[in-house]
Amino acid sequence: MDARLLRSFLAIAEEGSLTRAAERLYVSQPALTKQVKHLEALVGVPLFTRSRTGMELTAAGHALAEHAPAVLEANDEAVRAAKAAAKVVRVGFIASAANEATQEIIALFNRKRPGWRVDMRQATWSDPSAGLAGGEVDVALLRLPFPGQERFRVQALFAEPRCVALAATHPLAQRDSVAFADLRDEPFVAAPAETGEWRDYWLAVDHRDTPPRIGAVTDQPDEWLQAIANGYGVALAPESTARFYARPGVVYRPVTGISPSQVAVAWAPGANAVVQDFVAAAVTGSRAAL
Repeated sequence: MDARLLRSFLAIAEEGSLTRAAERLYVSQPALTKQVKHLEALVGVPLFTRSRTGMELTAAGHALAEHAPAVLEANDEAVRAAKAAAKVVRVGFIASAANEATQEIIALFNRKRPGWRVDMRQATWSDPSAGLAGGEVDVALLRLPFPGQERFRVQALFAEPRCVALAATHPLAQRDSVAFADLRDEPFVAAPAETGEWRDYWLAVDHRDTPPRIGAVTDQPDEWLQAIANGYGVALAPESTARFYARPGVVYRPVTGISPSQVAVAWAPGANAVVQDFVAAAVTGSRAAL
C-alpha cells in the first residue's frame, strides 16, 4: 500500500473535510478524492461517508485510522534506516534554497558527517513545505510562511527584501524602484490556490484592500518566468531571484511598502542526530554567508 494514500486518508480523517485536507497536503480536491477512491478500492470497503458537513469515518475507516499511524511510522523508520545505511540525508528546497549560503551549509554538514551525502530535492511551488508535509524529505530549506508550519520545528535563517518581476516592456520597468501601491491593480502570476497562505504571502494580500487580480497560475520557475515575460502578470519575489533567475524579457525592481522574505530551515519534531547536525550547519552557514 502506498504510504502517500495512508497519509492522505489520515489528513482527511483528522480534518473532517476534503477542502481542509487538500490545503494541508497541497493537492487539489479532485486529486485527493481520487486517492480516497483508490485506497477504498485497495482495502475493499468504504472508509468515509460524505455529507454536507464533511467527511465522516465509517466503522472500517475508524479501524484503519487506528492502525495507520503505526504503519506509517514503521514505513518511515524503514526509510530512515535505509538512508542511514546509505549515509544520505534528504533535503527539500524551494527555488534557490538558502541562496549563496547553500554550499557553505552543505560543506559544514559534510565536515560534521564525513561520508554522508546531501540529496537536494527541489519542490514545485505547489508544495511550499518542500516535501516535509508528505515525508519525502528529512529537512527543508524554504520560505516562510508555509501552510502547516506549526506541525514542524522551524528556525529562521535570514531575511531579504522582496522585489517585483516585470516584463521588460512593462511601464513600471523603467523605474529604479516600485511602490507596492502602484502594483495593487496589476494582474499577478500566482502559485496554485491550494498553497493557501503561502500564495497569499507572495500576493501580499495583507497589504491590500481588495482581492488581487490573477493573470496566470504556475508552480515552477520556468513557467513563472515565461508567464511574466509574456506580460500575463507581474510577481513578487525574493531579491535574490534577480541573481538566480535572470532571463531576457524579465526585469526585477526593488519594491517599497511590503515586508521582507524569510528563509528558514524546517524539520519534523523528534528528528534524529543527523538532521540536527544539518540544522546546526544551516544556522552557522547562513550566518557566515551574510
